[in-house]
Amino acid sequence: MSPSPEGLADPLREALLAAGFTYDAVADLLGTDAHAALSRNETTPALRRTTDGGPLSTLVRLFLLQATVPLAEAERALPGLVDRLAAEGMLAQSVGEVAARLDCRPYGSDDGTDLWVVSDLTPGLDGAPQRVTSDYVLGISPASTSLAQLTLRHDVGSALDLGTGCGVQALHLAVHADRVVATDVNRRASALTRFNAALNEVADRVEVRDGSFFEPVAGERFDLIATNPPFVISPATGERLVYRDSGLPGDRVVEHVVRTAPDHLADGGWCQVLANWAILADRPWDERLAAWLPGDCDALVVQREVLDPAAYVELWLKDSGHHPATGTGSPADYARRYDTWLSWLEEQGVAGIGFGWINLHRTGNAARELLEWPYDVEQPIAPAIGEWGSAIGETVAPDATLVVRADVRQETVGAVGAEDPATILLRQQRGLRRARQVDTVLAAVVGACDGDLPVGSILDAVAQLLDLDAGATREQYLPELSGLVHEGYLQASPTS
Repeated sequence: MSPSPEGLADPLREALLAAGFTYDAVADLLGTDAHAALSRNETTPALRRTTDGGPLSTLVRLFLLQATVPLAEAERALPGLVDRLAAEGMLAQSVGEVAARLDCRPYGSDDGTDLWVVSDLTPGLDGAPQRVTSDYVLGISPASTSLAQLTLRHDVGSALDLGTGCGVQALHLAVHADRVVATDVNRRASALTRFNAALNEVADRVEVRDGSFFEPVAGERFDLIATNPPFVISPATGERLVYRDSGLPGDRVVEHVVRTAPDHLADGGWCQVLANWAILADRPWDERLAAWLPGDCDALVVQREVLDPAAYVELWLKDSGHHPATGTGSPADYARRYDTWLSWLEEQGVAGIGFGWINLHRTGNAARELLEWPYDVEQPIAPAIGEWGSAIGETVAPDATLVVRADVRQETVGAVGAEDPATILLRQQRGLRRARQVDTVLAAVVGACDGDLPVGSILDAVAQLLDLDAGATREQYLPELSGLVHEGYLQASPTS
């Protein structure tokens, strides 16, 4: 059962605001340690800090800690709403007590506005069994936060939240899109997204449609698509958890999204995907994913993490509550599921599972970069993705004037007293925080890029200084300079 937005969203929002039930206020109430413990699904420290019976403490205990609260305290926190929320399936009442049946969680928006997200209750608090139903609607999660940080935030006319879940991405998109379409095959997810859109006063900009993948938007194009598809790589047998299992074996769901998305992108549009993919023992991961990429889109694919098959199976069996320590499954059932899943991955030749980002930009071109980068990056990473999209098509000509990006630093490594360093690195302090090794010539040219001289003149001067052939130096290093522009070390001079 899901609450209906009609007549309920507005008074609930007013009650949440009146209680001060915002992300910052909750963080302040709980303090650093209790807030961190709650992120680990431990409620005891937070329970100790929410005993005053006030509206804010009551809402924290009710929704975030899943504790029963006295009816009188619930009515003070939600005046005139307890009976209605119980009738809509959001609360449960017993004699003198109230408990939550759905989660209502404060969330911070891109523009600093206070938001709230209603979803199913967080499973596994305080070591309780983590079993969830097949139509479970996941709330705010590390994956949804990662996708929000990845998604570009320029103003667009239309945006698609593909596989919306509880609507987190739709709420973000509604800040900078004139029109948002949110789709999901799970009707409970669609219902909760409609409620969340109304609760956060964006129902006029968010249209929710039921259906699988791109079926609800057949024939339509968008300026921006954001999606975290149900990407768990499994044999697609047994019970299906819709929020994470597509029903397709392996990583075919991600391949389908990547191959199909360009048909739904307007010219200049972006599709941004958070996903898993299989790494096969007999084929490099980037070669395999490059075969999925459409011919009319620039593409930046970043592999952020790799898990071995055993660790991957363990992760997702614990997530679904099948580990004996986290759920209701028996050791024998867990071992059977583990063996079946691991055997299937071995049969498919899967040596590892990659996790990361796939960014498609419909430009009519096919520039490609597939990058393995497991290191820390600046968040949100979206601005760096946008800068990549603007720079990837540029070619540095001899008359171009360039400047070094302000955050780039040069690092040298060598023996003490050596005339020349053994290694020269250019390292970014922002964005992807890339690092690139360069030789003496390229380091000298980059160091001279201050926007005054064209790069052709700088190359000629360095060639003369090092007694190199000027023509050969230009031929070798102009493409290198183009690469440094694409990767964000250099940029066009503002006065060029």
